[in-house]
Amino acid sequence: MATLLYRLGRFSFRARGRIAAAWLVLLALLGLAAATLMSPTTDEFSMPGTESQQALDDLGRQFPEASGATGTIVIAAPEGGGLDPAAVAPVVEEAAAIDGVIAAMDPFETGAVSPDGRYALVQLQFDTSVDKITDGQRSAYEAVGADVEDLRVEHGGEIMGGEVEIGSTEILGVLVAAVVLVITFGSLVAAGMTLLNALIGVAIGMAGLFSLTSVIELTSTAPILALMLGLAVGIDYSLFITSRYRQYLAEGVAPEEAAGRATGTAGSAVVFAGATVIIALTGLSVVGIPFLTFMGLAAAATVAVAVLVALTLLPAFLSFAGPKILPRKQRAESGKAEAPTEGFGFTWGRLVTHKLRIPILLLATAGLVALTLPAQNMRLALPDAGTAAEGSPAREAYDLTAEGFGEGFNGRLIAVVNGADPQSTGAAVEEAAGLIMATDGILAVTPPQLNEQGTTALLTVIPEAGPTDTATEDAVHAIRDQVGGIEGADIALTGVTALGIDVSEKLADAMPIYLLLVVGLSILLLMLVFRSVLVPLKAALGFLLTVGATFGITVAIFQEGHLAELVGVDAPGPLVSFLPILLIGILFGLAMDYEVFLVSRMREDFVHGADPQAATVSGMGHNARVVTAAALIMTSVFGGFVFMDDPIIKSIGFALAIGVVIDAFVVRMALVPAVMSLLGRAAWWLPAPVDKVLPDLDIEGEKLNKQLAAEQREQESVPA
Repeated sequence: MATLLYRLGRFSFRARGRIAAAWLVLLALLGLAAATLMSPTTDEFSMPGTESQQALDDLGRQFPEASGATGTIVIAAPEGGGLDPAAVAPVVEEAAAIDGVIAAMDPFETGAVSPDGRYALVQLQFDTSVDKITDGQRSAYEAVGADVEDLRVEHGGEIMGGEVEIGSTEILGVLVAAVVLVITFGSLVAAGMTLLNALIGVAIGMAGLFSLTSVIELTSTAPILALMLGLAVGIDYSLFITSRYRQYLAEGVAPEEAAGRATGTAGSAVVFAGATVIIALTGLSVVGIPFLTFMGLAAAATVAVAVLVALTLLPAFLSFAGPKILPRKQRAESGKAEAPTEGFGFTWGRLVTHKLRIPILLLATAGLVALTLPAQNMRLALPDAGTAAEGSPAREAYDLTAEGFGEGFNGRLIAVVNGADPQSTGAAVEEAAGLIMATDGILAVTPPQLNEQGTTALLTVIPEAGPTDTATEDAVHAIRDQVGGIEGADIALTGVTALGIDVSEKLADAMPIYLLLVVGLSILLLMLVFRSVLVPLKAALGFLLTVGATFGITVAIFQEGHLAELVGVDAPGPLVSFLPILLIGILFGLAMDYEVFLVSRMREDFVHGADPQAATVSGMGHNARVVTAAALIMTSVFGGFVFMDDPIIKSIGFALAIGVVIDAFVVRMALVPAVMSLLGRAAWWLPAPVDKVLPDLDIEGEKLNKQLAAEQREQESVPA
């Protein structure tokens, strides 16, 4: 691999104009395609194989007029006052006039008025699903009741779900990354070139992704995740190759040769690191949840583009930059840099291997295990309007509904009763309503709505607790158990709340399997890279410590509310159901990045004759600075998304940022050298039969170095 990438790096360096032009043309074409073909993303979740999804599918066939998006307008009179039909009627009429609304129900006719007469709920039924609601329809919906005096009117329901937008706060992460690059390189040209290279890769990946939205359905969080990862790994991969290029220049290697060697060595590590991220993300498809599959594939595609850009466009940029890639004080008249001095990485490596390895091993492990403890209480759910940004329309409607009617009215369930004929359906409805009403945690069951044939009926079930409360989850299971024995009709419980419970449970069941898959994959891949048994086991255990501590911290803040105000969480609650499994996949790839970049140098020095302690110190000394910079960049990019209002993106950004900090600075920069020092030569042991079977990927460029050395000897032996 290293030899192939070496040739690719030299070619890209020489053909800089053609390479740069090709990528820019591709960017222009994909940008044009995105502008003309882009379709809106969706917040609708599909869960094949679950009772709630099956009920929704049946509803679409048997009772299509009741399967569209819904809206709920909450009306409240001033404190101490009450509502009257004449005051509410204009709001109902205005809502009914919205394009696509097939029913706007007067609360005084449906009984959706609070016992004190101060609050009322106007239910709307649209003729299309929520992902097909237009901006015009949503704007008209939000304008309902704007002219009504002396009444508070808030707008909630499914229709209020909208696309997540990128704002100025995410740019802060990029700016911090730029500052880190300037400090790391000591050169504005090097920092700017690295950042520009990453941004071009991200732009190409995002443009390609948006151009496909006309043929595939993406959730609104998928492009944000792709952007988040594309930025982080794009900057980091360019940073790794540029740093190695500067090292070769410092050793007096000619620029083109330095570009080839940097691409062959650091580029090999980039390919492996990118491959681990891609495999982990595409592996999300094994869970069998469409929206999660598309999220993983979208992010994986962006990471793949980042790898390709780093291997081809970056060498071209290095050629354009010339000697300006180095700090001003290191530029010599010959274009060569002064020999680098030992930095903090060497000092830290010697300190760990000689004096601190036991204390670090004990303290770091105990600390990470302690941080993992809150994860025992982790609860998962799909987010609802109760976790939306404070002051947003959806949150205001949620809070006002809870104030007037109780939390349960925000988590309504739908029992779908399908019978062969009206008689059997009617009998099943009556029996089901009685059983449901007698279930603990249920507040009310509304009269049934029937389709034209009378064979399908809907029962709206109001729980006592909120949609993400454990009491509501228990009630859902109890209802399903009780109505399952009713004869003469098929009865299924669905609705947004039931669907969220099913999603969470399916993901919770899949998480251990996926974690085992990821850990097993990490051991196999690292065994291929490092030709060792203990190094992969150590890396896998370190990854488990990272994941556990990250889960614990995220639960403590986002679920339990400790220090929640620091990250803008005003309504702590369960974690979004797909966060843990997504976090496992992404952190796995990023953790392997740092493992490869640190340990590959240790192995390189070891196979060239250095003793294990010296090899460990060398690996830390040569790569601690670049790994530190990479971790700070990733943390700042992910951290920029914490300031978004969307609770899903906020929690993902926070968890990834914390995970990177823990993995880079505690596990890889502290535990790795400590363990490698303790293992000594045993770290590189591999049974001979296994050694013969495993292919040699040459990640660290050992074969390339031998080939280049042989070519140099041949040139020196040729008479002048």
